[in-house]
Amino acid sequence: MIPIDDSPIVRDGKSLILAMDHGLEHGPVDFEEVPEKLDPSTVFETATHDAVTCMAVQKGIAEGYYPSYEDDVNLLLKVNGTSNLWMGEYDSAVNCSVDYAAEIGADAVGFTLYGGSNHEVEMAEEFRDVQEDAREHDLPVVMWSYPRGQGLKNDTKPEVISYATRLGLELGADIAKVKYPGSPEAMEHACRCAGDMKVVMSGGSKTSDYEFLSTVEAAVNAGAKGLAVGRNVWQRENPTRILDALEQVIFEEETADAALEATE
Repeated sequence: MIPIDDSPIVRDGKSLILAMDHGLEHGPVDFEEVPEKLDPSTVFETATHDAVTCMAVQKGIAEGYYPSYEDDVNLLLKVNGTSNLWMGEYDSAVNCSVDYAAEIGADAVGFTLYGGSNHEVEMAEEFRDVQEDAREHDLPVVMWSYPRGQGLKNDTKPEVISYATRLGLELGADIAKVKYPGSPEAMEHACRCAGDMKVVMSGGSKTSDYEFLSTVEAAVNAGAKGLAVGRNVWQRENPTRILDALEQVIFEEETADAALEATE
């Protein structure tokens, strides 16, 4: 972990990461209700919103679309990822080097680690290489810390999420993205386990505006330093409105009620 408050992916000590790595991780199913979003440029347009501190995509999307948005969007390049067609124990292929991410113009790199998977050892060793290479380029490292595997029956239990944030700290991530553990108290403990490393909440599947913003509010009040979100933004009919509200909840620390009222 290194201080990253002066990084382009951080604003006032917090981050709002707009993720669009779903095409690889989940497949086209995530775009069925919003077929226009199959065109990555539509989500890059959304990422120009002032609330978004960076956009997370895979290598191919970065190569093809980021050059048109490099003046308006900060790039977080995911260096690993695996399709939903894969049916084995949780693992993630390393698809991009840190050197190439830096060459493309990335402002940070992201890496998924499945703690608890039968492949955890190999993934941790791959993360070591990515983390140390990123230091050579002064790039922050965001860990998608998702404990999963045959031995885990519930990947959102409070003790599991606290372990997830601690894995990020221990292995040298600068930000850990984790699922919400179900209560403010559990989120507060997970953030304490992270020490001075930043923790951001995973946005997850699309929910109602109020349910989503209320959870973000609870996470921020418990010590989370922002959000990494995809579907709960770009699957909406009006992503700008939800980003306006998120800006108030995350950076202004307004309540969900106040943010929704202000954006009506």
